[in-house]
Amino acid sequence: MLQHLANGVSLGSLYALIAIGYTMVYGILRLINFAHGDIFMMGAYFAFFGIAAFHLPWQAAFIGVILATTLLGMTIERTAYKPLRDAPKNSVLISAIGVSFLLENFATYVFSGKPKAFPEITFFSQFISIGGIEVSFPWINLNLNIPVVRVQVITFFIPVVTVIFLAILLYIINHTKLGMSMRAVSKDYETASVMGIDVDRVITSTFAIGSSLAAIGAVMWGVKYPQVQPMMGVMPGLKCFIAAVVGGIGNVPGAVLGGFILGMGEILLVASLPSLTGYRDALAFILLILILLFRPTGILGEKTTEKV
Repeated sequence: MLQHLANGVSLGSLYALIAIGYTMVYGILRLINFAHGDIFMMGAYFAFFGIAAFHLPWQAAFIGVILATTLLGMTIERTAYKPLRDAPKNSVLISAIGVSFLLENFATYVFSGKPKAFPEITFFSQFISIGGIEVSFPWINLNLNIPVVRVQVITFFIPVVTVIFLAILLYIINHTKLGMSMRAVSKDYETASVMGIDVDRVITSTFAIGSSLAAIGAVMWGVKYPQVQPMMGVMPGLKCFIAAVVGGIGNVPGAVLGGFILGMGEILLVASLPSLTGYRDALAFILLILILLFRPTGILGEKTTEKV
């Protein structure tokens, strides 16, 4: 059970990182950025080629991935969303879906649809044994140390990174001028613009932060689940959107809470009912239906009224 709990916290942390991007964009623009999962996919490919093709040290490759993915997110915002700022919401939503298909087909055409093995990084692939039971057999002079939990380093690394970046993000939102501008724009777009806030800069910054977190999640996902392919962002993207809705879309701590709930739920379902392993993806959609039925605003969401 301890082994499964560790895996659940690790998976939930990955979902939380990606879900934050969804919830931030929705909080500012009231837009579901369906291309976010594919930005995550591109980040995984950037990491793969940085290490495998350009033979960069993994530290340098990871920094490069964050920069490249952030630039990609900002470019998408400037080219696909900014021209539609005053258009009906449906137009922006269709544009987001179009960007998603564009990235998926671009990756399939350029990188091929064949899955690629993510390069192994020795530091993260090592195992740590926690606890242990010593068994002695004096009559044959034999002592055995049986580990209770044997977990990869990356499994511990992921939650730590998630907590660190969540703390940094909350500090930015609550204690900086950029964060104050974000909160103002999320409350009232038009009034914030009249008060002198550079709305375009705030929105671009929001996409940059969300894309950088997706890049960090992509790198750690590639290390933990070492396979990269063009459609790898579809299901994690949908699940992280569901995590954001479960926690309360538009609420950053809510997105993190939803990610942990979804990750732990999946792992514990497989652990307790192995026969239902093939239905683990269905859990996310069942949870979404239940949340929409009984608490549409999410666990930490607040009731809002739509302005006419």
